[in-house]
Amino acid sequence: MIWKKTDSRTKLGVAIYNFKEEGNHRLPLDIGDTVHILEETDEWFRGFAVKDKTKKGIFPRNYISIKEATIHVNGLHETVTSKEHPLVIELTNVLREWHAIWKHMFVERDFQLETVQEMIEDLLSWRKKISARILTVDELKQSQQKVTSLIDKGNALLKLDLVVRDGEGNVLNPERSSIVEIYKQHVDAAERIHKETHKQEIDVETRPNWPSSFNLYVMMRNFVCKIGEDSDIMMNLFDAKEERFISENYLVKWGKKGVPKDIDMLNNFRVVFTDLGNKDRLREKVYLVFQIIRIGVMDPKNVDNRKQTQGIRRPFGVAALDITDLMQGVKCSMEDNQVFIPFLACNDEFMYNVIKKVITAKEINHRGQGLWVSLKILHGDMKQVREKYPHLVLPGTAMARKMGFPDVIMPGDVRNDIYVTVMQGDFNKGPTKSSDKNVEVSMCVCNAKGQVLQDVISHGCMDQVMSEYKSMVYYHQDRPKWFETIKVAISPEVDFVGLHLKFLFRHKSSTEAKDKSEKPFAMSFVRLLNDNATTLEDQVHDLLVYKIESKKAEEASVYMKLPSSKQELEQSPIAPSQKQIGGLTLSSKDSFSVNSYVCSTKLTHNVDLLGLLKWQEVLNDTKALKTYLEHLMREEGEEIVKFLQDLLDSLFNILMQNASSEVCDNLVFDALIYIITLIMDRKYHQFRPVLDAYIDTAFSFAMVYNKLMVILRDYVDKADEKLTQSEAPLLKAIKSLEYIFKFIIKSRCLFSMLNEGRGKQQFEISLKQLMVAINNMMVYKSDNTLLVQGAALKYVPLVIGDVMTVFDPVELSHLLVQFLHNVPPERLAKQKMKCIDQIIQTDLFTLPQCRQVLLPPFLQCTHDLMEESEEMEECISILGHIMDRLWYCDSSRDLDITILVDKILRTVIKSVIGMDQSTKQVAQHTIKKSQRLKIAASADCPPTALPSFRPPCDWRFFGTISIAAMLWPVTVSEEEFAEVSHGTKLS
Repeated sequence: MIWKKTDSRTKLGVAIYNFKEEGNHRLPLDIGDTVHILEETDEWFRGFAVKDKTKKGIFPRNYISIKEATIHVNGLHETVTSKEHPLVIELTNVLREWHAIWKHMFVERDFQLETVQEMIEDLLSWRKKISARILTVDELKQSQQKVTSLIDKGNALLKLDLVVRDGEGNVLNPERSSIVEIYKQHVDAAERIHKETHKQEIDVETRPNWPSSFNLYVMMRNFVCKIGEDSDIMMNLFDAKEERFISENYLVKWGKKGVPKDIDMLNNFRVVFTDLGNKDRLREKVYLVFQIIRIGVMDPKNVDNRKQTQGIRRPFGVAALDITDLMQGVKCSMEDNQVFIPFLACNDEFMYNVIKKVITAKEINHRGQGLWVSLKILHGDMKQVREKYPHLVLPGTAMARKMGFPDVIMPGDVRNDIYVTVMQGDFNKGPTKSSDKNVEVSMCVCNAKGQVLQDVISHGCMDQVMSEYKSMVYYHQDRPKWFETIKVAISPEVDFVGLHLKFLFRHKSSTEAKDKSEKPFAMSFVRLLNDNATTLEDQVHDLLVYKIESKKAEEASVYMKLPSSKQELEQSPIAPSQKQIGGLTLSSKDSFSVNSYVCSTKLTHNVDLLGLLKWQEVLNDTKALKTYLEHLMREEGEEIVKFLQDLLDSLFNILMQNASSEVCDNLVFDALIYIITLIMDRKYHQFRPVLDAYIDTAFSFAMVYNKLMVILRDYVDKADEKLTQSEAPLLKAIKSLEYIFKFIIKSRCLFSMLNEGRGKQQFEISLKQLMVAINNMMVYKSDNTLLVQGAALKYVPLVIGDVMTVFDPVELSHLLVQFLHNVPPERLAKQKMKCIDQIIQTDLFTLPQCRQVLLPPFLQCTHDLMEESEEMEECISILGHIMDRLWYCDSSRDLDITILVDKILRTVIKSVIGMDQSTKQVAQHTIKKSQRLKIAASADCPPTALPSFRPPCDWRFFGTISIAAMLWPVTVSEEEFAEVSHGTKLS
């Protein structure tokens, strides 16, 4: 037998069978044992089990499953670790530990035996799923949270050590986490487990913790139905309570042979219904509806008759699936599960009526006819969906957008869609017809000259754009109800003035020869823009029907002079002599109605917003501009967030180009503050990333920083004026400091980039003057400045991160110290300490030279309050965060620790000793926990043990452990505290 060393030192394996064979050099193994393989032959391995590295031996090669591994070298020590997912490794170790305890419980007949057995089985099932590597990134993340929660509850039940984790369920590394962070996470984990144990359990598999936006993925597998002609299958989402569609259509072209017209699309019809949000989850009844439209002759009995008119769109059937539970998270469906949706034929009924019939029906006699689909909820926006589900959302997957805006409209999401629903009509058959008409409606988009806009109409996503839409035809129905929705997508660059929708009504004859002679018998139209340039309202429009007497009547120069709707007719009645003009006659007996919904980031129904969006037209009209700005600050948030990027662009353009700066600059600034305040409100908090994205990618005003600083400084300088009209704007401006400074800094960076850094010194002087003005504002003692000063203490720390990028950090540190020093001692003590706490948590505090400036005055403030036993909670938080930040700082930490011990340690000890003795037991528990953590630092703990702390580097760092005790409200005696802080040498 020839042994050869393994190709890599990182070869690991796991036993898949028990090996108990007796003989020389045999290594006994149990199923699941991890082995480190040193040498191998064709049939044997030689190595040792990881659980006992002292015993080496041989074991059969086919008893081992090889695992990938990596090697870590630390000096003379080598550690071999598996490349398996960390969660799989943790599960393996936990199962081994629990299994040993479970066997002991079996012997002792413990009443918790069955509970532990069920938990072990659950963990085994999860391990199998994760090891198979079939979960997506998002599913794996959710699984990790569920599994770690189960492990934590099991450890608590078995009275094992609690594993400290971060928010995503990963075990905290004690070498990379401070003592403060680990202890806080330990307390949080214990509280979380306690809550989960005592609350009613909900199946987390069926109620996922969704983000605000989500999408519905649908894959149409097959359609089983004998039609005999080509057909369109339109798929969309339907709200059964509101009785309306909420998404645009996804169109599938199906061939007369029972397969897709494009055979390459077989089993590949994929669509993602996007932009769904919290409002859609709250809908009471939502259905996935399929409308099947037959395209061919009028009567299917005459399908082989070549004299019949071809290409007529006729209603054929409907299929619908209730997806309410899926939308609300009650039910979970995977993409590999197929659902059958039964089909119901129309039989010349109105398609809309059949939809309602299918929805309310308890059972459908489908005779095996229907559709097979797969569904899955995809979390996040479309960018996240493409990254998380690349196996589902392929490059050619259709995106069916909601007929409405998503909860968050990101910059660059330019949309200019008008959804038109052709609803119903009433047409008099006239004296020449013995039976009711077969009415077909055609629609096109025309400009003021009557020219048809090409390729702007579609049935929905993935449908070929067309210049003219034609409706379904109902046989011998003079009161048809179509309820067909089409999308009109017009480029924002097109001039909308004069654009209108033109509807022509035509009788469809069954025979082709007769059908060719049929001309439009009537028409209707509706303008897309109102007289004040706002967009067509989102409502039902009762349009007037004009009989066509001559070909000339279809010219725009004739009909555009007439009223288009009953509302227009009521507002400006026409004389009887005008009811018959240019070959058009107003019909009092006929009627036609459509519904429109504008989903655009360029068009609006609001005349004031329109005035600002078209700022060039009113730039020199100071009165109109002032009116629009004032009205903007009274608008509801829904309209503003819809046009957020364009409104911000307009405001900055006006600020830079308006000649009457003394009149409008402050109004523009106030409007900017109003928008920022709106985004900061909890109701619109989801738009903060939109504003951030705008600043990062779309903001392009390189000169605006000067004006913003001048206006803000002017507001701050007038803070002490007892004028009520100046108080509210300043308070709002201070609350918006974070984004005002973001705009200032971004503008300055753009200017510097374009001008090779020119003006740097002047900018720094202006910025310093602005900061000094804010500092000077803090010295006031009048009541009317109290709110503004409190807001400044809360919001000034938020600007530090941005200001650091363009301003000297050390000088900024001095300004912040002066800012806090200026606060009168007798007011805002709590707010001042919270401000200090926020500054400590910024990147400024990580710089050694800045800490030398900030740390002494911060500790002095803390010392003074602790001496007076005031604001203890804030003081505790500050000391804890200081220790936490210092743990990660390698450079100059000795100096910082010296300052800490010198300034605060004696006060901390004194304060702890003087605390309420009623919490003595809590203190003792804290001390024991600290001692246990220190012991764990040097022990070789199993994976489920509490993560250890790094041993103290010297006596000064060890002395700060006593400061860490201040993080929690503990009470100890002087002797007990001395035991904890033993080794500290205070001069």
